[in-house]
Amino acid sequence: MTDAENERIKQSFREALDRKNHRSTAPSAQAAGDSKIHHTHGPAEHKREFRRKSG
Repeated sequence: MTDAENERIKQSFREALDRKNHRSTAPSAQAAGDSKIHHTHGPAEHKREFRRKSG
């Protein structure tokens, strides 16, 4: 590979990285304070009980 080819490849990778970084800086639901979790259940009514099998 020549230096010109190497520079062209490096430039294309830099452009792709810039596009990727630009997409990730766009306002998203997380940055806006919105979450996929809207309702959580309260405390469990009883504690789970685990028993060994006897037999």
